[in-house]
Amino acid sequence: MRVAIAGAGAVGRSIARELIGNGHDVLLVDKDPDSIRPERVPNAEWLLADSCELSSLEEARFEHCDVVIAATGDDKVNLVTSLLAKTEFGVPRTVARINHPNNEWLFTEAWGVDVSVSTPRIMSALVEEAVSVGDLVRLFTFRKGNANLVEMVLPGDSPHVGVPSGQVPWPANCALVTILRDGQVYAPDAEQPLESGDELLFVVPAEVEEELEKLLSPRTHG
Repeated sequence: MRVAIAGAGAVGRSIARELIGNGHDVLLVDKDPDSIRPERVPNAEWLLADSCELSSLEEARFEHCDVVIAATGDDKVNLVTSLLAKTEFGVPRTVARINHPNNEWLFTEAWGVDVSVSTPRIMSALVEEAVSVGDLVRLFTFRKGNANLVEMVLPGDSPHVGVPSGQVPWPANCALVTILRDGQVYAPDAEQPLESGDELLFVVPAEVEEELEKLLSPRTHG
């Protein structure tokens, strides 16, 4: 898979290393000459260019990219990059970094954003996760699909502890995608019982979140 990353700062470089480690071809684009340091991610392609300029994206061959990640520290740049990638080059998937929570409402399909990632929201979600077992925590939003990635740590007194995941009456349009247990990642298996302390990750529409939380909550709360 070919991935272009706009923004070669610490965030962009970190994403690039992870993707390269997973076997993907990565291009890092940045308009700041001081950020062009190929020795920091030697297996990536590098391009000194402004991702808000159409000519720069043509030079970067965005039309051949499977994914474009707008990871700069400027929300305006991330929006424009996503919009150009989607509308001018038909990039199948765009991921945009949100730096300021007040700008979250802008990161929608109308601006060419398929997935938006808000660092402040994820940080607050991780804090909430640490103190609120049994509460649903929204990690981020898939704008194009009008769905959210949410997580819940299954409390020990949930009515579904010990119940195979295939027998749990999940709400409509709710998909259990991963079970994290004892440091391991498990693909959901209909025969696999849920255990106390399981970290369950779901993709669900916003309107289903409350129903899902009530379903997994302890009997005394629901």
